[in-house]
Amino acid sequence: MNSDVPIVKDLVLIGGGHSHVAVLKQFGMRPVTGVRLTLVSRHVDTPYSGMLPGLIAGHYAPDDAHIDLERLARFAGARAVFDEAIGLDPSKKVVLFRERPPIAFDVLSINIGSTPHATVPGVASHATPVKPIDRFLDRWMDVQERLRTATGLRRIAVVGGGAGGVELLLAIQWRLRTLLAGEGRSDTHLHYALYTDTETILPTYNDRVRRIFGRVLGDRGVKVHVGSAVTEIRAGQLCTADGLVHAADEIFWATHARAAPWLAASGLGVDSAGFVRVGDTLESVSHSHIFAAGDVASVDGHPRPKSGVFAVRQGRPLADNLRAALRGRALTDYRPRRKFLSLVSTGNRHAVVARGSFVFQGEWVWFWKSWIDRRFMRRFNELPDMPELDRPRAGGRGLDLDGASSISDSSFRCGGCGAKVGATVLDRVLRQVQTSTRDDVVVGIAAPDDAAVLRVPAGRDIVQTVDFFRAIVDDPYVFGQIAANHALGDVYAMGGTAQSALAIVTVPFGPEDKTEQMLTHLLTGAVAVLDKAGAALVGGHTSEGAELALGFAVNGVVDPARVLRKAGLQVGDSLILTKAIGTGTLFAADMRHRARGRWIVAAIDSMLQSSRDAARCVTAHGATACTDVTGFGLLGHLVELLRASSVNAQVNLAHLPVLAGAEETVALGFLSSLQPQNIRASRAIEDPKGLASEPRFALLFDPQTAGGLLAGIPAAATTACLAELRALGYIESAIIGTVVAQADEVERVRLSS
Repeated sequence: MNSDVPIVKDLVLIGGGHSHVAVLKQFGMRPVTGVRLTLVSRHVDTPYSGMLPGLIAGHYAPDDAHIDLERLARFAGARAVFDEAIGLDPSKKVVLFRERPPIAFDVLSINIGSTPHATVPGVASHATPVKPIDRFLDRWMDVQERLRTATGLRRIAVVGGGAGGVELLLAIQWRLRTLLAGEGRSDTHLHYALYTDTETILPTYNDRVRRIFGRVLGDRGVKVHVGSAVTEIRAGQLCTADGLVHAADEIFWATHARAAPWLAASGLGVDSAGFVRVGDTLESVSHSHIFAAGDVASVDGHPRPKSGVFAVRQGRPLADNLRAALRGRALTDYRPRRKFLSLVSTGNRHAVVARGSFVFQGEWVWFWKSWIDRRFMRRFNELPDMPELDRPRAGGRGLDLDGASSISDSSFRCGGCGAKVGATVLDRVLRQVQTSTRDDVVVGIAAPDDAAVLRVPAGRDIVQTVDFFRAIVDDPYVFGQIAANHALGDVYAMGGTAQSALAIVTVPFGPEDKTEQMLTHLLTGAVAVLDKAGAALVGGHTSEGAELALGFAVNGVVDPARVLRKAGLQVGDSLILTKAIGTGTLFAADMRHRARGRWIVAAIDSMLQSSRDAARCVTAHGATACTDVTGFGLLGHLVELLRASSVNAQVNLAHLPVLAGAEETVALGFLSSLQPQNIRASRAIEDPKGLASEPRFALLFDPQTAGGLLAGIPAAATTACLAELRALGYIESAIIGTVVAQADEVERVRLSS
């Protein structure tokens, strides 16, 4: 969030479907000045439906068939919010969530796919729905392992005779057959059945295609039940409308899907299945500036099957119309083709292609389809390096969006009084942000004054610390959580408990409503962390600037007899690190679109994990010294402990807990801007085995945000301490070395592997 152009309009995309990935790519190639783009998605990786059968059959690796939304959003300059939208208020123009504050929009687009049509009793409890695909893939791995290890008879049923159901069954069968063959086992104990309420399989295809797949299913031993509507599913049983009860150990639900219920509940115009009705422009027929595409959309006058091919084709016209809506220009009609190419695979590397009455089949069709699919995926996973854009200032030679002319250029905005945010904005924000109360907070936000007044509990000393840094993620709610957690780390590292916090905020220039929204998200996220810590937000200072930044001055209290210090390490102590390292290199790579989204999400999850319970644990096991690992990197903070304790240490590089992807990004040369300064501590290293060329060596200097605790634990308590840490959720906790006697006046860290 670093720009001298005020944000004057918000474009929000709900869902990471095929249409929206095209929108992100288009906006990344041609940004719109003054528009903040936000992507809301449940998952960081979105599956491509065209490669789903090949993924299930084992022809593709997961990365082959998924688009990395975090990296694509970074390329597009979009704020990525990995959360699930649960509602929409079109009148207030906000998207609703379970926990985080609503996200406002000026223009909205929905591309969330569909959900199971689960009106049949028992589907939710006893079947595995294919839609939504991301959730199906999460469950498929468990089902696959269950079937792979089965020894007795297992009956596998797929409900749905369309292309999706037929392809799914054949892919499952091929995958299990090849897995078992690789283990020298037969799959004869696995029996397959297909159920459909239509009188034939593949009812939307011509007779030749149906005959081809009828032969394939017969040759593969699949029992096909046509005209057999499923009326109920029980544990291990499937009931059909003819009154028969069929045994089924694993049931996959691949019938027609419906839209998420919250779409209709929001007041949007929907069809009988709950899908958003849109016109030829893909704009909602009931609400202007709300668009929908892909499976979730029903285009009036142009009924089409729910197929990824239509979602892909809607991407470019959707992007064009979103630009037009933001500019206040006329929208352009999009007319879907009546005839389209359909490719259906048979599980193995063989497929059938149909268009109208033309039908071809063979291995060449599968490889041709695979070539098309891989080319499509490369468009979104192999992103070009974009140069720093010389973005025009609002009202200048760039796009003059409505409202931009009312905002003064940032270079002429007053810097006096800290360029404070307006009092009315702050009042509204603080009314929305509810912080916890404490008896020892005499004067705070509940009754604001010139300063906060705190009472120090009897028999306690005060612990004070301050941290402040610019945003490392584009989601202000998540950044608020990270910044608060980072600031609290110093209090925990000294054995204290948090009492209060003063916020220090810099928000980008912009209209009042955009500033208010950002502050609300930022402080709501921060307060969520402070509340769990038992700390009250008692005030702070806000100012305007070129980029979002946040920090906290935190007060804590501590028992004077139980203060953890850096001094105190004893020879023979074990060095325990409670979190994995690597945030610096990962975010350096992320800025260049070279980090995988799941790496970044895992790093964020680590930064959001509080060190409060870890501090209590190491204290209870007799910690002799402790510090939190932050900006100076692991080595810098370790040297501080060694210097204060007049000891040396042996550190095993192989035992360092490392965040997923950190070794890869270091090896590619992505280092944090603080890395060169931290490398000065390398004079303390003794490297007898020549380990300096290994990626983990560079990670010793990697600066951390909201890193873990580094503590010295007596050898006798080490095993119990480590076991308790992992039980508390610090699963990356590790013994990284041992404290040894000081050999000379210089603090030495001897490396081993």
